[in-house]
Amino acid sequence: MKAEEISTGILKALGIIIGICLLLFFLYEIQSVIAYVIIAAVIALIGRPAVIFLRQRLHFPNTIAVISVLLLVLSAFAGLIYVFVPIIIEQSRNLGQIDIEAFKSDLNDLNDQINSYLGVTEINIIEGLERSEFVQSFDLSLIPEFLNNVFSILGATLVAVFSVLFISFFFLKDSKLMLHSILVFANRGEEQKFQRVFNKIKILLSRYFVGLTMQIIVLFILYSILLSVFEVNNPIAIAFICAFLNLIPYLGPLVAGILMALFVISSNLGADFSTIILPRVIYVMLGYGICQLIDNFISQPMIFGASVRSHPLEIFLIILIAGLLFGIIGMVVAVPFYTALKVVAKETLSEYKIVKRLTRDL
Repeated sequence: MKAEEISTGILKALGIIIGICLLLFFLYEIQSVIAYVIIAAVIALIGRPAVIFLRQRLHFPNTIAVISVLLLVLSAFAGLIYVFVPIIIEQSRNLGQIDIEAFKSDLNDLNDQINSYLGVTEINIIEGLERSEFVQSFDLSLIPEFLNNVFSILGATLVAVFSVLFISFFFLKDSKLMLHSILVFANRGEEQKFQRVFNKIKILLSRYFVGLTMQIIVLFILYSILLSVFEVNNPIAIAFICAFLNLIPYLGPLVAGILMALFVISSNLGADFSTIILPRVIYVMLGYGICQLIDNFISQPMIFGASVRSHPLEIFLIILIAGLLFGIIGMVVAVPFYTALKVVAKETLSEYKIVKRLTRDL
């Protein structure tokens, strides 16, 4: 091999490496735009059945059907703001009017009752808080900076909502827009295979995200009823937070259960521990367990079985591996990513026995 050919090869390799680095840097810089596109794609997959229903059953024009679905999404977002913003304002006002000494007294009373009920050595909660590093190092000058960050987040949120809705409109209006974007990566003569894979993935993921939305709605209704029965403060907001946490497989329900128990305790702070707080926590946790059983044995089999067509053990192992490798984000995206990977494998690697076994139901 001539020295000129070697130097040319080295230069090409360096050019490729530099090009990849520049591409990764560019993708990092526009990560917010990529996130908007992904969220818009998910909204399009969820809204696709509704658009088809309005267009075919109610004979809506395509544009009107798309606008109707996006208005429904926007209404849901506005509903969340309507629920949460008054609660945040109310709690902020309450924090400004709180009697610190009375709050300390309530905490100490609760601490004494718990120690007496469990028969453990007394531990003073207030002293523990005062000795904590957070309380000792707290700087009041951070409050203005915190408020500036809140307003910055609010502005970024408005931009994000507008961007996502704008992109979602075109994804829903032109169902082939995403397909045409994918086809630019296909080799000549393989367009049909790409289109077949894309359509299969779109159908499966649409079913999955619709099922996931229904799961959250069902849990939200059940949690709202449960918390309202036991007179927990702000039951709608707490129910939504706990239902939304179920998006994180296995870990989310555990965190939601702990949060629900803490909210029950905070709603009854100052009451007797053994006769009021403990029984209510037990009853709410029993109700929460029943809700989880309904979710595990009814909702989830419908989602994972009918939509992504994967065995529950298969899903569990994929979520576990994704969680170990990529943390919570990996657990959330594991199922849709694995579903897309299975469809691609069926079309490209169907000659292998393990691929045939894993994709036999697709």
